[in-house]
Amino acid sequence: MEWFQLPLGPMQTNAYILYNEHKECLIVDPGEEAHKIKDFIKQKQLKPLAVLLTHAHFDHIGAVEEVRSKYEIEVHMHIQEKSWLQTPEKNGSALFQGIKPIVASPAEQIWEKDKEVNIGTFKFQLYHTPGHSPGSVSFYFREESLLISGDVLFQGSIGRTDLPGGNMDELMKSITSKLMTLEDHTYILPGHGPVTTLLEEKRHNPFLQ
Repeated sequence: MEWFQLPLGPMQTNAYILYNEHKECLIVDPGEEAHKIKDFIKQKQLKPLAVLLTHAHFDHIGAVEEVRSKYEIEVHMHIQEKSWLQTPEKNGSALFQGIKPIVASPAEQIWEKDKEVNIGTFKFQLYHTPGHSPGSVSFYFREESLLISGDVLFQGSIGRTDLPGGNMDELMKSITSKLMTLEDHTYILPGHGPVTTLLEEKRHNPFLQ
């Protein structure tokens, strides 16, 4: 499996495109600028299978509708944020001046608990990692030693908890009880900023000391 990071929109939210030898791909957090996602998929001649959302804040879902309709694929997300795609007040697009309210159709696939997920030949462990938002999830690809952490864990930082539904105690519990238990060599692919490793964060992240 290979992956590509696409920082999108004014907040430079990282979308990820994961693809395999069969030219199938998963699209994670299509936050904005759908044309950049479509250009990469066309360039690599990929076949999208699904959209995966780490959570439903506006900067992670802005291109969901365009990508979903273009490739006729389903959106997967956690039940705790089931209504957020349809509700600008919940996804935050109604809370910030200058942001166009985002309203998208409901997700077709809803996750309710931690489990192993299989989509095509892709296999990953789903972890519910609330704290930044109630339905935040992380995707752990064990064989590839990759963790897509959304806005839970960043290089040198952690997710903010001052937005509606945020909770610092929950966030730290998610990080320490689930993410910190993974192998040190695991690559962390965050929702913003550069890729890091779990070992680097254990050693240098001030929030984890």
